Parts: sequence; structure tokens; C-alpha cells
Amino acid sequence: MLDKLKISFNLNNSILQNTKMRLSCVGCGPGDPELLTIKAVDVIKNAEVVFAPTAKKDRPSIALSVVKKYLSKSAKIVSLMFPMLKDKEALKGYWKENAEQIAAAVRSGKKVVYLTVGDPSIYSTWIYIHRELTKNHRYIEIDIVPGIASMFAFAAEAKISLAEGEETLAIVPACYDMDRVRRTSNVCDTVVFLKDGRYFDNVIETLYDAGFAEDSMIAIAQDVAVQGEIMKMSTLANLQGVKGPTEKYFSIMVAKKKKRSDRK
Repeated sequence: MLDKLKISFNLNNSILQNTKMRLSCVGCGPGDPELLTIKAVDVIKNAEVVFAPTAKKDRPSIALSVVKKYLSKSAKIVSLMFPMLKDKEALKGYWKENAEQIAAAVRSGKKVVYLTVGDPSIYSTWIYIHRELTKNHRYIEIDIVPGIASMFAFAAEAKISLAEGEETLAIVPACYDMDRVRRTSNVCDTVVFLKDGRYFDNVIETLYDAGFAEDSMIAIAQDVAVQGEIMKMSTLANLQGVKGPTEKYFSIMVAKKKKRSDRK
């Protein structure tokens, strides 16, 4: 019995060694299929198994909708649920289970791709999957294809600079903690606020307290680089006390500081 187990183990180990254990993570950019890199399109076209994250079981994947036109008709699509919860302990089970599904597909020898909106290195679900894979599935070789982040697509469309010369740039991932918003805004020249535009009105009121002059430039957008995009350019003074244009989770606001002390 023991000899049979050894033979089975050696056989499985040999199969693993002779099978290409490779996974590609592709950054899908802000939403426009034409903003995918050439490398991303090549990887997606050759994919045999595609994993796409979604916030709810029956909700379509945004990342998948971006690359749909490039997918092979024979590609197998697998949705992975990443609930929008703040409790990381509650999320660990999802991360582990999703990583296990991906690893199983990789072991089959298929060309496996994991999709994520924007860039894999900025507030993406991939970060947690990568940790699980490097911890528990070290035999998998990983390729990461970067994507265009929404703030860069936004800056291009708004035709603004995010930082120049010695200016400092900060990214605030969510606007729930106004104390953090105030502290960050107080020490940085440009602040990029991501996620949940419903809170941007509160941020506007906080910026003045953080040293932003009334004529500081504020740019706000919702659904960047996709149909139905909303974009507004204004000043801090014109937005104070006014209901903002954004109400969705995927929103962005850029605030460029003009210090009150610099006004003459």
C-alpha cells in the first residue's frame, strides 16, 4: 500500500514538473477596451481559462466586460466573488477559496488568466490572490501585465497634470474618514480621491480646512473611459455647499491645491 502511495506521489509530482504552471494577471484599465495594452490583448486572446472578479454572485464582472471582445469563443469564464466588506478577517476565506480555484486551473496545464480593473498593483483584488498563491502555491510562475489606472485616464481626458516639479501627490482610496482626508490634504499639493463619489461633498467641505484656497482646481468624474461618463471641472468655491455630480462607487476626484497663503 505504501509503495502504491509513493508511486502515485512520484507520478503526480512528475506531472506537475512537466506541466507549465503559469498564471497571467492582466490589468484591464479604466473601462475602455482600447486602453488595454498590446500585451494584455495578446494574453487575453490566448487564454483558455479566464477568472473574473465580481462583488456579488449574480453581478457581471466589470473587468470581464472590458475584455469581452478579445476573448476566444472557447475560453472558459469563471466568476470569483469578492464581497465589498471592510472586515478583512471575513474576506480571508474568499481569498483562499478563490486562489484554490485558480491554482487548480493552472495545474491542469491550461493558459489561465486573472482579470482586474485598472492596474493590479493599485487597490485591486489581485493583491490578495497573489499573496495566497505565493504562500500556498509556490510552484506557479506568475506574469503581471500592468494596466492604465483610472487617475491617468482621467488626467488625460481632463487635460490636467497630477504632479509637476517638486509637487507631492497623494492617493486616498476612500473618503469615509474625514480626519485622514484632512491630514493627507494638509501636507500634499495634489490629492486623488478614489471610490464612492457619494462622499465627495464631505471632502469638498474638508479641503478648505486643510489649507486649500477657494480658487483651487477640483476635477470630478464618474465612470471614467466608459459610456455615460460624467466629468466636471470647477473650483473649490463653486463646489462648496453644492450637490456634486457623482453618486457611484467608481468615481474619482482630483484636488490641486492653491494655498491661501500664496494668494495676493
